[in-house]
Amino acid sequence: MPVTAENALALPDLILLTPKRFGDHRGFFAETYSRKVYQEFGIGAEFVQDNHSVSKEVGTVRGLHFQAPPAAQGKLVRCGQGAIFDVAVDIRKGSPTYGHWAGFELSAENGQQLFVPAGFAHGFVTLLPDSEIVYKCTDYYSAATEGAVKWNDPALGIDWPLIGDAVVSEKDALAPLLADFDSPFEFETSS
Repeated sequence: MPVTAENALALPDLILLTPKRFGDHRGFFAETYSRKVYQEFGIGAEFVQDNHSVSKEVGTVRGLHFQAPPAAQGKLVRCGQGAIFDVAVDIRKGSPTYGHWAGFELSAENGQQLFVPAGFAHGFVTLLPDSEIVYKCTDYYSAATEGAVKWNDPALGIDWPLIGDAVVSEKDALAPLLADFDSPFEFETSS
């Protein structure tokens, strides 16, 4: 199998994937997405947009972002260069894990990917300079439906691995706390 996946993570519906690398003296090759293979791990999403960001400084925080219905996005996130601490927060009303978070180190070295379904806020902090994040999205960008939850909300208690001050956009610094947020997502149980 060219990919392994961990489905039994702290938050249901998150999936951590590790594509197999085939290496030799020149470097390596890895298949970073195959619809057929990823469907076997429960990722039946149709991806319609790829995004790519670079953060120059260590300690750059981006998040916690989401897009609300009708343009809600699931994301398949990986780090192409450098390293990030990637975080997903369950923001589905009625979920037994509402307000809980999980974080994973994604790096160019480990090649891991995180599938973050719609209904989760997503963000990351860079652990190395010039970290490059590449992710697939299940819906197109929509400014009208974008939203955020404050990245350092004490109620969330995210253990960000920061050394020194975070580098944060003004928009992210002004995001609402979870307690002041009316989530547009509802938890759906699978029957």
